[in-house]
Amino acid sequence: MIASRFPTSADIYLELNGKKLAVVQSYSAQTSKTSSVVEAFGEAEPVATIAGQSRHVIVLTRLYATDEAARNGMNFHELEDFNLVICKPDRRIIYSGCQWQDLSETGKLGDMVLEKVTIVAAKRVEVPAV
Repeated sequence: MIASRFPTSADIYLELNGKKLAVVQSYSAQTSKTSSVVEAFGEAEPVATIAGQSRHVIVLTRLYATDEAARNGMNFHELEDFNLVICKPDRRIIYSGCQWQDLSETGKLGDMVLEKVTIVAAKRVEVPAV
């Protein structure tokens, strides 16, 4: 039996090479697929569909750099090929091969906080919680 608990902002984070870079307050994810239909001459409806590639776009809200990442001079603008990890009570969702698409920041000079980041992921997998 899995212990029931509520996810916190520490359960949504960016990582690179196994190191946590930033925690995320919230997210919204959308996956779309470029599927197409196969039509046959004389048929009123398609005879089949062909699955295309998936595209994962995730919007992250309120990203805070970890203390270690901030000390090491992490720059969100230079971040490439990272993972987004979302911990649920029974599983982890990992978006890998991520690239940022849009960054939006507000705040004081020197803050390591981004208000909104849109990322695109190459792959999405679900693994059982440990």
